[in-house]
Amino acid sequence: MGVRTGLVSVTFRQLAVEEVVEVAQQAGLAAIEWGGDIHVPLGDLPAARKARELCEANGLAVAAYGSYLRAGSVDREEIRTAVNTAAELGAPRIRVWAGTVGTAEAGVGDRMAVTRGLAELADVASGAGIEIAMEFHRGTLTDEVDSTITLLLDVGAPNLTTYWQPPVDLNDAECLEQLESLMPWLSTVHVFSWWPSNNRLPLAGRESLWRPVLDRLAAEPREINALLEFVADDSLAQFTTDAAKLHSWV
Repeated sequence: MGVRTGLVSVTFRQLAVEEVVEVAQQAGLAAIEWGGDIHVPLGDLPAARKARELCEANGLAVAAYGSYLRAGSVDREEIRTAVNTAAELGAPRIRVWAGTVGTAEAGVGDRMAVTRGLAELADVASGAGIEIAMEFHRGTLTDEVDSTITLLLDVGAPNLTTYWQPPVDLNDAECLEQLESLMPWLSTVHVFSWWPSNNRLPLAGRESLWRPVLDRLAAEPREINALLEFVADDSLAQFTTDAAKLHSWV
């Protein structure tokens, strides 16, 4: 199936839904992950419908509903609302966060709460044929690989998957090692070039990382999303350049 290119809508929070669709379409991308903070707020079904219809009209897929739900601290009503919003959006998965503390700071209670929360999310979403995918992110229980895999195995839901993105200041070899470990559960990669720390570079600034990452994704027999995020200076011109670069590598 290979790599499907796309855009995370929060990259351009300042743009209207119509403009985000136009930007993605003009850049030749295939999909959009719609954020739940600005473009498709939680429970706003008309906004979800509008985003879906605009994508359909412009030949774009919906990659995911990028919610800001934090497993372990959301109630069942919020979960149902998120699933309904994602279903209206036509999203195959909902991105969630694995709690509110990092692995090193988490106690047994924190991990139990997040594990239970992910199980409940996956259970409710499965009724609508929707995946739950964990954001791979610092300050949560997916801030490193072992903890992420433990969550995936402890929950054991067939519709629970994970994202990956390069952690701040991790070198290319360590990033590729992480990617390989998570590959059995990987649905999506957020694509951006930060170096050092969170300094945003043009995507080409980390070609030595992204070329082997994309080659590895392309070797999988299933479709994996590679979604552009965090463009240098939030620049539309830079985004166009980055999208072209991404396509040349894919």
